[in-house]
Amino acid sequence: MDTQYLAPHETYELHELLTFKNTCLTKSATMSKLIQDPELKAILEQDVTKSKQQIQRIQEFITNRGDNS
Repeated sequence: MDTQYLAPHETYELHELLTFKNTCLTKSATMSKLIQDPELKAILEQDVTKSKQQIQRIQEFITNRGDNS
């Protein structure tokens, strides 16, 4: 599948997803500092790590447009 060229609605949807993931990251990072329960704190910290990775992958996809080089 050639993903070099994205339709405008696909680009828009990726930007919406990126915005949503950034909001989730901010909320998890903020809440993890306020949480007392160690298990819940660990879950939120895991979410922060995963969200950062997902954001980076979405940004790379938008920038590279699926370029495999």
